[in-house]
Amino acid sequence: MATTSTRAEVFYPESDGEPMGETIDHRDANIDLILALQDWFVDDPLAYVSGDDFIYYVEGQPRFVVSPDVWVTHGIDKTIRRQIYKTWLEAGKGPELVVEVTSPSTRRVDKGKKFRIYQNDLKVREYFLFDPLGEYLKPVLQGYRLVNGEYQRIEPVDGRLPSEVLGLHLEAEGIVVRLFNPATGRRLLTRLERIEHEQEALRREQEALRLEQQARREAESEVDRLRRELEALRSEVKPKPKRK
Repeated sequence: MATTSTRAEVFYPESDGEPMGETIDHRDANIDLILALQDWFVDDPLAYVSGDDFIYYVEGQPRFVVSPDVWVTHGIDKTIRRQIYKTWLEAGKGPELVVEVTSPSTRRVDKGKKFRIYQNDLKVREYFLFDPLGEYLKPVLQGYRLVNGEYQRIEPVDGRLPSEVLGLHLEAEGIVVRLFNPATGRRLLTRLERIEHEQEALRREQEALRLEQQARREAESEVDRLRRELEALRSEVKPKPKRK
């Protein structure tokens, strides 16, 4: 009797089943930066921004996985929603930039295992470490760029770390990383700041419309008053009868 053997399908988990151990400050730093980067690349359909998801980088070997806090890559269709990211399904393309919001509890992994994976396996062009509470990194924001296969420290420019991948500079401000556009000399607005600016612009627009409508009503009222005065004058001034 003939038998047929089939290779079991490899399972790639979407999570490790462990509860998130980050603080509110670490979580907010992640979210603020992801949203800011998504806004920066909003018009680029091939700029993929993500974070806290699993990246598998060896087909058939689910143990080769890493989960960056924030990461960016180009040339990937961002309209496709991915629960996990498999590099071999994305033309072998992994992250080009990674930001880890680090802490004393994760420092060994962030500066050890992940550092080696990003440098040697995924060959991430730029790797940034941010310590929002200033618990061990001095300075609190540090960056590395891949040069000849090894990470070299990124030197600050006017106190900010330039990113070639983003075309922006990264700057620590309190518990968040802000993005600075060297072309305009201005910081990028955060999502909350953008909403507040839009609300303020709407409020000014509504106020201008209210004043315009008020001015129109006052002008119409003045025209009516003048018309009534003119009609009253006409009724008082009667033409003299012509002599025969």
